[in-house]
Amino acid sequence: MTGPDGQPLIYTVSQINDFISDVLSSTFRNLTLEGEISNWKPSPAGHIYFTLKDNQSQIRAVMFKGDTFGLRFRPKDGDKVRCTGSINVYKPQGTYQIIVKKMEMAGVGNILQMIEERKQKLAAEGLFNPEHKKTIPQFPKTVGVVTSPTGAAIRDILNVTKRRNPTVNITVLPSLVQGDGAAATIVKMIEIANFYKLCDVLIVGRGGGSLEDLLPFSEEAVVRAVYNSEIPVISAVGHEIDWALCDYAADRRAPTPSAAAELAVPELSEITRNLMEYKNNFYTVMNQKIEKTRLMIKAFDPEAFQIRFRSIQQPLLQDFETAKENLYKNLMEKIKDLRTRIANNVTVLENASPETIFKRGYSMVRTEDGTIIRDSSQVSAGQKIEITPANGKINAQVL
Repeated sequence: MTGPDGQPLIYTVSQINDFISDVLSSTFRNLTLEGEISNWKPSPAGHIYFTLKDNQSQIRAVMFKGDTFGLRFRPKDGDKVRCTGSINVYKPQGTYQIIVKKMEMAGVGNILQMIEERKQKLAAEGLFNPEHKKTIPQFPKTVGVVTSPTGAAIRDILNVTKRRNPTVNITVLPSLVQGDGAAATIVKMIEIANFYKLCDVLIVGRGGGSLEDLLPFSEEAVVRAVYNSEIPVISAVGHEIDWALCDYAADRRAPTPSAAAELAVPELSEITRNLMEYKNNFYTVMNQKIEKTRLMIKAFDPEAFQIRFRSIQQPLLQDFETAKENLYKNLMEKIKDLRTRIANNVTVLENASPETIFKRGYSMVRTEDGTIIRDSSQVSAGQKIEITPANGKINAQVL
């Protein structure tokens, strides 16, 4: 390239890198590359550096910490992945790379979509509702495990159980955990455990693996078998970042098979410690009650009881005597009042008696037919009358 004067233009390395960076950044935005991971190197800061390659070429790649939280699997060298991001130039070294914003296993997109659609369907039926969750028994005698009898999961569960509580029995229900036929055997083992009541709690799961490896635990038949299990189910599929649909239907979800064993198996030393605490508390409370009862009994010896009884009785007797005297006095006053009233009434009656009036010189005058004469107009001259004084009778004639 030449300038207006025909002289060749001279650029610095930084100018060229800036120009190339602008061209790549504006041209290759939000593209998706598919390839195999190599040189996988997580940094202490949380960023991930790796190379994405195919049979003929390779490109450097980086995924910053903030974007790694969206990973649904644990990438490793040799994984075939699909990365979405933008091309960028690393100017200090003059190399270009892809800044990865999203990563998924190659061919996983369709599987994730299928799982999501299935999840929505089963959720709409209520298979994941919290009210259907059963309580994990606190002291199980037997723990059933539906998993591969030769996998790492069963070894982890046996080791944890032996360490926490060797008195708990482990019943292994052997099953395929990946590939064709795995879902059917998982369902069959869950049904057998329920039909024969082989355990108190059931662990269903396996160790880590790819999304395809874990797919049987998202099959509809397995999810329904977990939901319909009368035995409480702990789902333990893969590692902490792995999720399967049976996790949503289970009564508890454990991040790993080892964690499932810790949830299912109570620690014997803790049980023993709690029992000793209960025993000591029981003895303490009982001794306190016995001592309190002993003090109460001692306070009620015969002499003390008699003195206490008299101290209660004496004021009551005094009150009774006072009340009796007051009652007698009130009755006597009432009787006296009644006698006075009766005497007064007798006097009034006696003064109103005809005999008393006659004794004062009065007489009663009647006609021959017995009519009492109250007025002189009632008689005529020559009429016979009868006069009754205090004593005797007088017959007379009106003049």
